[in-house]
Amino acid sequence: MLPLCNNVERFVHSQGCSIEIKEQGQDFYIHIQKPNGEYDEKAIGTGQKEKKVVVYINSQLLGGGDEALGSFLMKAFLKTLLDLEPKPSRLVLVNSGVQLAVEDSKVLETLQMLSEKGVEIVCCGTCIEFYKLDGKMKVGVISNMYDIIQSMMEADHVIRP
Repeated sequence: MLPLCNNVERFVHSQGCSIEIKEQGQDFYIHIQKPNGEYDEKAIGTGQKEKKVVVYINSQLLGGGDEALGSFLMKAFLKTLLDLEPKPSRLVLVNSGVQLAVEDSKVLETLQMLSEKGVEIVCCGTCIEFYKLDGKMKVGVISNMYDIIQSMMEADHVIRP
């Protein structure tokens, strides 16, 4: 399936709708079903709406300076995210940050656990292509700049370590 269809599918799901995509030759037929009209808002104990937090990671290292230290700090940062509540809603990986989501990454297991706990992990498709990582991603989905910026605009907080 084309990456564009994946983006459409993610957008439709983010709007609370269901989608069915059928591929026939070079054509795609898309059926979108609206929800039954009820909006299920996730809430925390005080009755307040849960805040949307997006973590934007633009490097495989945390901070500038020594690479070994930067790698260690990134591993510690992601492990700490795993231990904290509430979890961020989304992790955005761009530039060399996409290398965290591929095979042989030192933080792959942590990212997989974050994903299993409901954290959406998205990787910049242009960055995946630039670093020649097609087919090597082991966690998350490939996204585009529009989707990345939209999620940051809709977030209550954006964390950029």
